[in-house]
Amino acid sequence: MKGLKLEGILPALITPLQADNRSINEKTVERLMESLLRQGADGFYILGGTGEGLVIGRAEREQMCELAVRCAAGRKPVVCHIASMNLDETLALARHAERVGCDAVASVPPFFFYYDAEDIYQYYKRIAGSVQIPVIIYYHPAAQREMKAELIARIFEIDNVTGVKWSSGDLFEMMKLRLMTQGDMNIINGPDELLLEGLTAGADAGIGSTYNIMLPQFVRIYRLFREGRIEEARATQMRVNRVVEYLIREEVIPSVKACAELLGFEVGRAKFPMRQYSAEDCRRMEQELNRLGWPDFI
Repeated sequence: MKGLKLEGILPALITPLQADNRSINEKTVERLMESLLRQGADGFYILGGTGEGLVIGRAEREQMCELAVRCAAGRKPVVCHIASMNLDETLALARHAERVGCDAVASVPPFFFYYDAEDIYQYYKRIAGSVQIPVIIYYHPAAQREMKAELIARIFEIDNVTGVKWSSGDLFEMMKLRLMTQGDMNIINGPDELLLEGLTAGADAGIGSTYNIMLPQFVRIYRLFREGRIEEARATQMRVNRVVEYLIREEVIPSVKACAELLGFEVGRAKFPMRQYSAEDCRRMEQELNRLGWPDFI
């Protein structure tokens, strides 16, 4: 038995930062997580791409991990992304996440340098061997284009590797992976704009950036899909995609943080050198988002 199986809608949680663009804003983390839980979040994915984990200091990553577990308080699972350019730090973060009570850890494959399939397999084997909790692969083409279904299926054979966060638009490859693993691998859709399509292709859940600011809409898509009301789900997906498309043009992480600020959460700015919005920029964005129906378009 592989254990953990994530289902439903899990925000890829943004990491609220203080004005110094470094320190964690603990009060906002608590407020944001409680709000998302009330709106129907089925769990949290922390310190991934949206959570800026790769550019946040180790002490702050550990602080955020401990805080998220404490806020979730066992009500919903917390998955902590632990990748670092330095393997020793990755393993230390994995062990820390296990020690403080995370339900699973996740990691992108090693990147920047050239790594072949065997290197990548051994990387996940090393992580899985360092903890007893489930390990989730984070497949994103920006990190490693060569992770095809065959390699991911092989990594899944490692005892406590339970799933993959599939942040690729190649749904044919996702379908191949589901077939190769006889439906046993926990596949979580990554692209927000393809949630419905990913569920149709066989994903069990969704993890997304814009879930932070449009969670009820994504919960609705998931529920309608499960009820077989596909046309209604598609109509909702098309509405949120107008907002997603705009946020992609504005840079996703900074713009999602700007939207969270507009909703009353003091999350701060994205880590420099990601785009730093002025007050005028935020007013312009709010006008355009309102035109698109955000945040009350359902």
